[in-house]
Amino acid sequence: MLTRFMEGLLCCLTSKSTNVVVPVETSEPADGYEFVEVKPGRVLRVRHIIPERSVVEEPTGQGGIISCKRKITVHRNGQLFIENLGERASAELKHCQNGETEQNSTVEVELTDCANSSRPVGIPEARSDSVTAGNNEASDTGAGGEAPASGQNDQSQQPRKRRRKPKRTVVIDCARKISACKETHPDVALFFIHGVGGSLDIWGSQLDFFSRLGYEVIAPDLAGHGASSAPQIAAAYTFYALAEDMRLIFKRYARKRNILIGHSYGVSFCTFLAHEYPKQIHKMVMINGGGPTALEPSLCSIFNLPTCVLHCLSPLLAWSFLKAGFARHGAKEKQLLKENNAFNVSSFVLRAMMSGQYWPEGDEVYHAELTVPTLLVHGMHDKFVPVEEDQRMAEILLMAFLKVLEDGSHMVMMECPNAVNTLLHEFFLWEPTAPPLPKKESKARPETARAQTENTKAPSEARPATARQTSSNEDEEETPDSKAKK
Repeated sequence: MLTRFMEGLLCCLTSKSTNVVVPVETSEPADGYEFVEVKPGRVLRVRHIIPERSVVEEPTGQGGIISCKRKITVHRNGQLFIENLGERASAELKHCQNGETEQNSTVEVELTDCANSSRPVGIPEARSDSVTAGNNEASDTGAGGEAPASGQNDQSQQPRKRRRKPKRTVVIDCARKISACKETHPDVALFFIHGVGGSLDIWGSQLDFFSRLGYEVIAPDLAGHGASSAPQIAAAYTFYALAEDMRLIFKRYARKRNILIGHSYGVSFCTFLAHEYPKQIHKMVMINGGGPTALEPSLCSIFNLPTCVLHCLSPLLAWSFLKAGFARHGAKEKQLLKENNAFNVSSFVLRAMMSGQYWPEGDEVYHAELTVPTLLVHGMHDKFVPVEEDQRMAEILLMAFLKVLEDGSHMVMMECPNAVNTLLHEFFLWEPTAPPLPKKESKARPETARAQTENTKAPSEARPATARQTSSNEDEEETPDSKAKK
């Protein structure tokens, strides 16, 4: 603690950061690590594993086609209204691999109460027509013809209300084909993106598990994290700068069907990529990602303190992260933090990352426009992200499954690796059941009708034959008698 305090004091006097993250020179591409220069002087470490598949299968093309139709309306008073128009958007895609069903996410969502919204007012001209019709047909309406006239007088006395037009209306009308992503398919790639203070090492259990199964995995280190370069400019750690890095990494390693897996702040980059490349993103996983709200840095935060002060408080910050990020706080969890290089960034990078989380476009409308199937994994004991935020995210998204792990917290993929790997693998293999096509039924009906007509005609044709046979038998019986009489 005294050493950290002296280093922080030296940082304040010299105005230099004490711990600067630089690329590790011991890592070699042969070990599965690559260093990609996304911009001049901006180098990111990427772990890229291409497994040696003993069996390679081409996708069969089977799966289900989901009709994604929804209307998103944003009113000027801040009211958000989501209406799902698809006929089969709810029943076909809520069946998980284990047979359980999730609640329908196609729910009308409103931010404010609709009771105060203006209702459409009747047109007086239409009511005058009904009055004249009532006078001409008094026998049909009776005394009720006078009621519209009184209603017309009441409406003429009241001020006429105008129905305000919505501020923005978005209509989504598309169809997505969702199929199983097996480990034997060469067109599938898994992207793992970590959050603030982490590194690609936090995905160690997942990278080893899925690479052994046969999946191609890609996991980058964000700028200033892990073994990536750490520019000494705060603008290098804004959301847009980091999102552009992830875009370049995605375009470099993307396949035909890609699956994004994000944790915490990394979920925002997954959402950004899914919105930019909807045809290439096949599925997405959000682990403790929070609600569908626009990012905005907090003005009253401990991370707004000077860098040297944060460096002095780094042991306290690490201890608080251990308490809030893990359900248990023993020696095992401390070892996990140390081995997986979690929360091991410089004070300058940490401050710049927290103050650079500005993304006003990522609001609820932005998330509601996504049509990619999404799995949400939440740790019950997470103190950074409440479960209500993930529940809100599941309501806004068109196709979402929410799974809550009772033994996990914010770092659930490190605490419960087996449970998380099982959930992810089942979600990768999931595909909606294809319903029977109605055209086949329409073609089968005429054939059955023809068969019925033929069956009905058969007895009618057989009856004359039996009649002829009986008449011939009678003639044969009568001939001996007739000969005897003669």
